[in-house]
Amino acid sequence: MPVRTLTGFVLRHRRLVALFWLVALLAGGYASATISKHLSQSFSVPGTASYRANTAIVGTYHSGGVETPLVPVIRLPAGRRVTDPGIRADLRAGFAAASDVGAGPFGRSRVTSYGTTGNPAFVSADGRTTFGLIFTPTSGNPLTDPVIPLPAVQQALLAHLPHGSTVAVTGITPLTKSSSSKGVGVLSETIVGGLGALAVLAFVFASFLALVPLMIAAVSITTTFLAILGLTYLTDINFTTQFLVSLIGLGVAIDYSLLLITRWREETARGAENQDAITIAMATAGRAIAFSGVTVALGLLALIALPIPFIRGIGLGGMLIPLISVAVSITLLPAFLAGVGRRFDWPKLRHEAAPARGWTAWARLVVRQRWLAAILGLAVLVVLGVAALGMHVGDAGVNSLSQQGQPRAGVVLLERSGLPTGVLTPIEVLAPAAAGTARVTSATAHLPGVHGVVAPAGPSWQRSGTALVAILPKVDGASSAGQATVSQVRRVLAAAEPAAQVGGYGASLVDQVHATYGNFIYVLIGLLAITFILLARAFRSLLLPAKAVILNLLSVGAVYGVMVLVWQEGHGSNLIWGLPATGAITAWIPLFVFAFLYGLSMDYEVFILARMREEYDATGSTTQAIVTGIGRTGRLVTSAALILFLAMAALASAPFTFLKIFATGVGAGILLDATVVRSLLVPALVSLFGRWNWWLPVWAARLLRVEPSPAVREPAVREPAVGAPGAAE
Repeated sequence: MPVRTLTGFVLRHRRLVALFWLVALLAGGYASATISKHLSQSFSVPGTASYRANTAIVGTYHSGGVETPLVPVIRLPAGRRVTDPGIRADLRAGFAAASDVGAGPFGRSRVTSYGTTGNPAFVSADGRTTFGLIFTPTSGNPLTDPVIPLPAVQQALLAHLPHGSTVAVTGITPLTKSSSSKGVGVLSETIVGGLGALAVLAFVFASFLALVPLMIAAVSITTTFLAILGLTYLTDINFTTQFLVSLIGLGVAIDYSLLLITRWREETARGAENQDAITIAMATAGRAIAFSGVTVALGLLALIALPIPFIRGIGLGGMLIPLISVAVSITLLPAFLAGVGRRFDWPKLRHEAAPARGWTAWARLVVRQRWLAAILGLAVLVVLGVAALGMHVGDAGVNSLSQQGQPRAGVVLLERSGLPTGVLTPIEVLAPAAAGTARVTSATAHLPGVHGVVAPAGPSWQRSGTALVAILPKVDGASSAGQATVSQVRRVLAAAEPAAQVGGYGASLVDQVHATYGNFIYVLIGLLAITFILLARAFRSLLLPAKAVILNLLSVGAVYGVMVLVWQEGHGSNLIWGLPATGAITAWIPLFVFAFLYGLSMDYEVFILARMREEYDATGSTTQAIVTGIGRTGRLVTSAALILFLAMAALASAPFTFLKIFATGVGAGILLDATVVRSLLVPALVSLFGRWNWWLPVWAARLLRVEPSPAVREPAVREPAVGAPGAAE
């Protein structure tokens, strides 16, 4: 529907429009309260070797697979050793009692330890510290699995151990959940982000209009939750979607409101009647909003091309928030402005009749020093981009998870005794019984990355003609070294025991990384091509879209560098969050940071360049287009970026380390994009390219179905504040 037709419809039926979104808000409020029960917690990748192995393990043994075990770490009192008479029997009895904790419809936990195997891999060099593995019952769906209370496991073991023994139960799952206990929840994070946004909006508008973007955000977010709730009945949507929708929605909905309200105020300040001002704002800012929202959505929609269900689900859910934000912004917001907009624009301490003086002066300075500005901006992006070359894709290491409670105490006990933390992520091998387990054990026991191999007997480990072998790696499966061990085990077993299937957390992670990035190059090429075409149509230019795409790629590369420095290498994670270096970046995060930033940064690109194009068409001067364009949009872009940054700061308080990493990446990207790229590089490069910015030859215009734009020589612009005559070129 053409923008003018839509605007006319909204203005004629504004009460009906308001009623529609009120109903959506109420229904969305209900959906927001119930949606968490319908979201998936699975990160598995169907069709991969690890998925088949883990599915077979869970189907046969109702435990293990991708679910990592609980790991009780036991420290005997001074003077006692694991090899002392009776200690092995105590351990056997203690772990048997622990296996009954949480027993349910899927049976007891599957356990192994020094007590049942006598394997020295379970014992520290001094003989006082030992550990065991407790694979808790699972249906394959974490949401329906019984919750195993760690204190109950601890007490079950202590009841059979010598007086003075210490037991700390750890594991990847309790470490993650213990870390998550410090989170403030989706609603609280959204409220925190909203309060920060309100402060920025109060500064921007200096009137009660500051409340309106928050209203638009509330309607957009709750309506998106309603739509996602409907999607959950058709496909799996990952639980992380609720965090992303809440905070990304808060940012983009406010961005779009800012742009439209600012343009409306500008037109009313020039003396336009209210409905005329709305019509002009919709024809300019409204068009930019629609284009920007589609671009953000395309960045996320591209994720569905990847053969990974949880990524597709997040892509689908995330795609909805910009589209719904656009729909709310270009319907409900004009209806509101037409009804009570002027009354809300009080006390109106700030006026929009002229471009912001500070940003106008900044634009003139950048134009005057365009070579220096371009070199400085590119230097920042390139230096950070070089750091990105050292990125390791995997998962957050054990030591970057919880830093408190019993799970952390267990990790400390392991490390102090010289036992590797890799035992928290055992590699599980499903092999033919008897001879098969012997071949698996002999083939893998002496591999460099393997700490030990155990193949316990009994029905918990041997069933239906199969047997399970637990390979204990030296390094946890989240790291590059841990993934290399998994790959090494797979290569060896392919020759020694081809019928064996390799499963467990580490194998699943290896396959996830391969599935995520194996075909990403094709998704990237397709996305770049679509973006270039859309921008070329919007700006009637070949150079501007090419510049935008290249700068976006450089910007994302710089953000990857920030994530490597802050999280992977720990230059900031410990200082800000009290978490040590992760050693790797969670496998799917670089992909999602790219998708979100590639789309969100186009918001600012469209906001600025659309205004520059408008001014160039009116004046024929590149310099005037830059100065007026930045003067009109500089405060808007900076405020929008600050609001999104505050939303990401709120998300960084979310319960999980991977969400903190994601929030850091997007937050850093927003700041880099709004400052280095949009406030420095864009005006500098536009100034350097001069009249060629606006060139669209006839053949390209015919393909794009828009008016051509010849690169005509511009008249010299004599502005003392800008510099020498001819600076426009």
